[in-house]
Amino acid sequence: MNRLFLSVSRGIARVTESALGPRQTAVIRIGFAGTWLLFLLREFPHRQELYGPDGPWSWNIAQQLTSDNGAFTALLWFDGQAWFETCYALAVVSSVLLLLGWRTRTMSVLFMLGVLSLQNRSIFMGDGGDNVLHLMSIYLVFTRCGQVWSLDARRAVRTGAARARGERVADRVGPALWAVLGSALGAVTLLGRLGSGWLVPALVWTVWAALGLWWLTGRLTKSDQPRILLDVIANALHNGAVFVIMAEACLIYATAGWYKIQGSRWQDGTAVYYPLHLDSFSPWPSLAGLMSSNGTMVMLVTYGTVIVQVAFPFTLFNRRVKNVLLAAMMTEHAVIAVVLGLPFFSLAMIATDAVFLPTTFLDRLGGWAARVRGRVLPHRSRVLPRPRTPEEGERTRVGFTA
Repeated sequence: MNRLFLSVSRGIARVTESALGPRQTAVIRIGFAGTWLLFLLREFPHRQELYGPDGPWSWNIAQQLTSDNGAFTALLWFDGQAWFETCYALAVVSSVLLLLGWRTRTMSVLFMLGVLSLQNRSIFMGDGGDNVLHLMSIYLVFTRCGQVWSLDARRAVRTGAARARGERVADRVGPALWAVLGSALGAVTLLGRLGSGWLVPALVWTVWAALGLWWLTGRLTKSDQPRILLDVIANALHNGAVFVIMAEACLIYATAGWYKIQGSRWQDGTAVYYPLHLDSFSPWPSLAGLMSSNGTMVMLVTYGTVIVQVAFPFTLFNRRVKNVLLAAMMTEHAVIAVVLGLPFFSLAMIATDAVFLPTTFLDRLGGWAARVRGRVLPHRSRVLPRPRTPEEGERTRVGFTA
């Protein structure tokens, strides 16, 4: 019994004392922000037809749908070209800033609002990856995804070094950003433009209030206890969100694999052949023809896809097997991006898979990126020491914005 209580207490301490997977969540942040940014930039010439006034899914139809299902979209707050262009530009800017890790907590909320606003405005614009991005944009709000590889982490190191020298450091940007966004949110709420749903407005108001509370505890109280309590809550939310992301990925692969098993084309090993010959999914017809010309290869890829998707959730308890299947799935998505012309679907799935990447691999990847940056920008090669992560035995206090 004592061992049971000891194990439970250790588990609770691990969940609350540190935000686990700092590198994995940083890769997820970069992956999804980059995927959405590339999509917005590629579709910029076609934005009017996809989500704007020139689209077949008219403003009135979208308003009727959201009034029935309670979906959130800021594009329906006002009707007009100027408002649409403003929302689209804000979606691009929030993606860039989240990618760089600047004020990640705030930018994650704005990123979520941009994703939901555009996707719920025209619900038939997507290739499957939009559903994953839709969910993950919400989960990212609960994570501390700026602990490493972000401007927030860089600022935290510089702030810590300045305080160690006895200098007084004041953050003026954070409170100003909080006040501006709070004023805008209050004005929209008073105008009744938040829509019929309650989940997204409640989440936005909660994050806004939590950011203000975090700042106040650091300015008005001399004791560390209130800040430690908020830190524990933030860590618990982060770790819970990471668990949900992992469960979501397993659910996606498990359901996809078991549904494939029930299909006759997957059973006889010919399912992969058919999408390779669809005009809508053949950006490289010669490459698709080459891949489908070998019947044995088609059969192996068909059966291999099913086996990997069904088996992956069960391999999480064996690190080596998990890493092999993870590499296979990422390679498969990369092939889908090129051969079937679904780059954003593949990027979204690869970003989701990144939550399972081993920390040692990400450490090597980070070191490689640092060396490349030093060669490309030699005048900036000297950087401050990076903050230690909780996994290395020392708490990183990047702040609630991370």
